[in-house]
Amino acid sequence: MNEYASVRQAHKTTYPFRVEHTHPMADEEFANQLAFACRSFAPYHDIVCVCVGTDRSTGDALGPLVGSALRKDPPPGLLIYGTLDDPVHALNLEETLENISSAHPHSLVIAVDACLGHFKSVGSIQLGLGPLKPGAGVNKSLPEVGNIHITGIVNVSGFMEYFVLQNTRLSLVMNMAEIISTSIKKACLKMPTLSA
Repeated sequence: MNEYASVRQAHKTTYPFRVEHTHPMADEEFANQLAFACRSFAPYHDIVCVCVGTDRSTGDALGPLVGSALRKDPPPGLLIYGTLDDPVHALNLEETLENISSAHPHSLVIAVDACLGHFKSVGSIQLGLGPLKPGAGVNKSLPEVGNIHITGIVNVSGFMEYFVLQNTRLSLVMNMAEIISTSIKKACLKMPTLSA
């Protein structure tokens, strides 16, 4: 936890950093914060982005949508796990993490997932230091993922979480996925070791 505290002091940013997906400079602001957070974990060989979720639930499709968008035009040095065609979800998460640990032992791992939150926070995109705890919102016990995590608050928590995720507006999820994927690409280009 001490390294996280020093990062906060150096950049004067309180984590999690949060931006509304409707903000006109959302992708640029988020990219700047993500690039700074990534630099604080250097050195690393490459960046692995693990996009958690499933296309069987509108709200939970945020991660796979981000992964698919990144796969279309991936920046140099970015490896992507979790797309609409090949999602990373509760049933294969542990195996995927083992594969990443074996194939990319010196990588920085960024986890992306949807989450539920307060009504006023819906539509916000968050950047946090430390691992993602997937499934926490729906009371699932799954392995933690990543050195850095990105979450998109897609709907309201507190009642019938599975139903809420399945009845989340696709428009919101797609717009948030576009902001997140664009931010990740821009952040990678701000890091000389990855953009070269």
